[in-house]
Amino acid sequence: MRYRLTQYTHGGGCACKIPPGELETVVAGLLRPDPPAGAAELLVGLDDGDDAAVVRIDGGQALVLTADFFTPVVDDPYDWGRIAAANALSDVYAMGGRPLVAVNLLGWPRDVLPMELAREVLRGGLDVARDAGCHVAGGHSVDDPEPKYGMAVTGIADPDRLIRNDAAVAGLPLSLSKPLGVGVLNSRHKATGEVSTEAIESMVRLNRDAAQAALAAGIVAGTDVTGFGLLGHLLKLARASNVTAVVDASAVPYLVGAREALRDGYVSGGTRRNLDWVRPDADLSAVDEDEALLLADAQTSGGLLLAGEIPGAQLIGELVPRGQHILVIR
Repeated sequence: MRYRLTQYTHGGGCACKIPPGELETVVAGLLRPDPPAGAAELLVGLDDGDDAAVVRIDGGQALVLTADFFTPVVDDPYDWGRIAAANALSDVYAMGGRPLVAVNLLGWPRDVLPMELAREVLRGGLDVARDAGCHVAGGHSVDDPEPKYGMAVTGIADPDRLIRNDAAVAGLPLSLSKPLGVGVLNSRHKATGEVSTEAIESMVRLNRDAAQAALAAGIVAGTDVTGFGLLGHLLKLARASNVTAVVDASAVPYLVGAREALRDGYVSGGTRRNLDWVRPDADLSAVDEDEALLLADAQTSGGLLLAGEIPGAQLIGELVPRGQHILVIR
């Protein structure tokens, strides 16, 4: 029997994230001005909603810690496992780190879906982690009404060479290492079963090479593009860095079929919420609603968005001194 995993969930992938505005409200009161007694120095925490937590440890190094999991974004269990692992590892790369060890996070409706499928999900995650040079050492599972999978990842970084979302300065170009469009293509896949090989290849591709190139270029500011879309993650970076981000909409790359999927109405609720969230801080007057939706498309395992230039990444705009808007689309 063939199971379509995307039919066992209410949504898919990073489009299922809690909306950014709601999430910021929830965590706003959880910041603590004073660290616990005896704790390691926290270099990156909740303050600006960065991609991972970072603490300084002995030996002149820093630990990078993150967790990420989501419901199926594709029907094939092995591909879903690969995508979820690449997505979780991406948070470490986005901070300029190198993943060392991961543990699995698995929710499974064991009375509904065969455990053999869960094994394929885990196998996919293991294969991608191995490609990243990252150990997978156990994890945790629960009986869950909806299938969910991801990883908690620990990596290592040079504390003096971190990539953060609050370190951008005016005058730098903006680079994007992967095309957009996996959100609308995944929505089409969930509705019709049509597979986009290009979208899967993009989602399983590690951000390792882009991160290494960014460090080699001396880049200190960036993030990855996932559930909040290009506009959502760029808003967070520009706001934290007190600059305005100017995006050239015509320069933004898209996967084959993305515009057609948008035209046919395959837009997730998460994408619409992303656009609604950025509207008050964005000048979108130069683009129509469809273009704005593509720029806000909720990505799963998207590329790195960097304040600087690296080989192979598309230049999509620039950072300028803070103006009336935090985002300007031209």
